[in-house]
Amino acid sequence: MHNLADLVGNERAKRAVEQGKKTVEHREVDGEFEGQRLDNFLIACLKGVPRSHVYRLIRSGQVRVNSGRAGPSYRLRAGDRVRVPPVGRSAAAAAPAAPASVAWLAERIIYEDQRLLVLDKPAGLAVHGGSGVTLGCIEALRVLRPEQKTLELVHRLDRGTSGCLLVAKRRSVLRALHAVLREGGMEKRYLALVRGIWEHGDVEIDAPLDVRRRKQGEVVVRVDDAGKFASSRFRRVDAFGSVASLVEVSIATGRTHQIRVHAAHAGHPLAGDERYGDPAFNEAMQAYGLKRIFLHAAAVAFDWPDSGEPFAVSAPLPAELKDVLQALDREQADRGRGREGSRRPKSAADRSKRSGRGSGSRKRV
Repeated sequence: MHNLADLVGNERAKRAVEQGKKTVEHREVDGEFEGQRLDNFLIACLKGVPRSHVYRLIRSGQVRVNSGRAGPSYRLRAGDRVRVPPVGRSAAAAAPAAPASVAWLAERIIYEDQRLLVLDKPAGLAVHGGSGVTLGCIEALRVLRPEQKTLELVHRLDRGTSGCLLVAKRRSVLRALHAVLREGGMEKRYLALVRGIWEHGDVEIDAPLDVRRRKQGEVVVRVDDAGKFASSRFRRVDAFGSVASLVEVSIATGRTHQIRVHAAHAGHPLAGDERYGDPAFNEAMQAYGLKRIFLHAAAVAFDWPDSGEPFAVSAPLPAELKDVLQALDREQADRGRGREGSRRPKSAADRSKRSGRGSGSRKRV
């Protein structure tokens, strides 16, 4: 005679084993994913699983490549066989976002072809999920386009920054554009509102940046000779009395918080920047309706490496930022001081046209 508790326990164990057998996967890497990091490959495979848990799976040895351990930075090769372990998802993670809930994002796609998708990212939306963020741009796009095998971020934007975000639709495209970025062949232009009158002229600021992570996980960047090379070119395109200036920024490197730190280092912090900005200036800008950091990725341009074909795309300044500029304009008109500096910048479509770097100085400020 069998003990009922033993029978129940054995049945549960049997179901757990069967469930484990069903959920363990062995995925063979094809040529399209060659060169991808193991951690990014797993994050794409285990949709809805927090990144922190993916890294625990790798560290504990539950993830295997060709039957052996591998670190998160391991670059996959065609033919590699990856063991993807069974993962217990929480109820929230097990119920991914419905396509209808992210349908609005389709209206933010400003360009798309077989190789590339360009999103006009709204401010406040992270580019990918992570600590405290369940759904970012890339996860939302994957929900929106479930038939698309590959959707990978070519570059990143801060959560508070709006504008052009490039997403590769093939791994080969991602590798090609990463090479363009490494070689400095991609022109990325931003619009930013900074404190005071920009008096440095058309200047290229070369100031190395050092990234520090505090115990709370907060990233803080500072100018430090021991940091990594970083270069930003600033050009004033409008001024609002002595209150603020609108500048166009072209970046040759894409370091974390680069524009924000370089602007603050030059003595002109960005409006609405709570980390590197001026609290008094930020408070003053709120009176003009500013509710976010004033930083917008206005245009991206490059030549496709395989054909040399030029590519350029632009995103218009969001309405909430235009309203701030109009409020500043009205105040200057009311004060009768007239306008200072150069004229209002052309439309985003005009700004997206490729142009030479022009004259200017290289400066450590």
